[in-house]
Amino acid sequence: MAKLQKTIVGEVSFSGVGVHTGNVTKITFKPAPADSGIKFIRSDLPQAPEIPALIDYVVETARGTTLGRDVDGQMVKVHTVEHVLAAVASLEIDNLRVEMDNNEPPIGDGSSRPFLDILKKAGTVEQDAPRKYFELPRMVSIADDEVQLVANPAKEFRISFTIDFDHHMLRSQYASFAIDGEVFDKELADARTFCLARDVEMLRSQGLIKGGSLDSAVVIGEQGIENKEPLRYPDEFVRHKILDLLGDLTLLGMPIKGHVISIKSGHRSNVKLVREIKKVYDEMEKQKKGPVFDINAIAGMLPHRYPFLMVDRILELDEGKRVVGIKNVTINEPFFPGHFPDRPVFPGVLIIEALAQTGAFMILHSVENYHQKLLYFAAIDKVRFRKPVVPGDQLRFELRMVSFKRGICKMEGQALVDGQVVCEAEMTAAIVDR
Repeated sequence: MAKLQKTIVGEVSFSGVGVHTGNVTKITFKPAPADSGIKFIRSDLPQAPEIPALIDYVVETARGTTLGRDVDGQMVKVHTVEHVLAAVASLEIDNLRVEMDNNEPPIGDGSSRPFLDILKKAGTVEQDAPRKYFELPRMVSIADDEVQLVANPAKEFRISFTIDFDHHMLRSQYASFAIDGEVFDKELADARTFCLARDVEMLRSQGLIKGGSLDSAVVIGEQGIENKEPLRYPDEFVRHKILDLLGDLTLLGMPIKGHVISIKSGHRSNVKLVREIKKVYDEMEKQKKGPVFDINAIAGMLPHRYPFLMVDRILELDEGKRVVGIKNVTINEPFFPGHFPDRPVFPGVLIIEALAQTGAFMILHSVENYHQKLLYFAAIDKVRFRKPVVPGDQLRFELRMVSFKRGICKMEGQALVDGQVVCEAEMTAAIVDR
């Protein structure tokens, strides 16, 4: 039986200092709906911008993984997310809102334990959607000087890691774990971040570790560790590197089934590996979605012609279930001189028309003798316009079939520009003979 997605039962939060920024942050974990993923929310900023915990949003990897996105010309960031994400991944939480009133999660004791314990306190609940996995179809690897990272197909998820630093306490540690919730809790969650004492001043000169202390990291001097607390595991350093890698792998957006083998990797190389894995995933998804249909194929399916053929290309088609199309908006559209002079805006009714034409392609492509059929509007409901569309924009139309019975089709769809919804609607249409 397939596993179901999970979120947390209730809201939980705690506060603390960020290791690199030194900022005091309250972090709050909240439930999220199925298929929404993990999102960080900067609640301290206007409109509380969201940053998805996905590889496309990684902007920095210096001594930690930083996510960010441009919001109205300003880069909004969340620093050092890997310890949070490792705890989330270990509990198999797929959907979560992580609200923060500053730009870096609390470092706590330098491990994932604070995040793991508070998420366990919140509890998890299954959701009505299957959990998504990516089963590696082949080996994926990167090499960068002495760093090597390899992800091999496997039935279980395992990380094997080797470190070898230029320090007598850090030479050649190796560990390997098939990671699940229990293993993470017992073997990895308490492993703390670490640094060499000789690097502290260099890191501070770079504007890092402003919130670091012996309470939040293991500091390794020439004579041994400088903390009062002893090591929690004999090989705590390599275990923490596994914890970091687990957090970075979470940025794929779904758990993988594979064996990841690392030699001396850090956040920069971890992120590079995730990008390569995502390329493989995207290639496989593209193959599943079938061929792209150009304007000639669209004109062969739909009766519309200039100036009323509103779809330029069909990018994805899941027969009778889902369709994605695009329209490139140019200043040469015949309606712009009148809508409006000196301020051209794409008419909202034509966005709806373009959505409907994209849906019509999906429907007609799934019926026999499509060239003998037409599709007429029967109803348009729940229309919302979110943002103007102007010349230079590319409209992306995403629709899914809600129902199709006795020649009556109901669809729901969105029009997007640069990933932002500009229009949404539910549409009902009837198939009739030409």
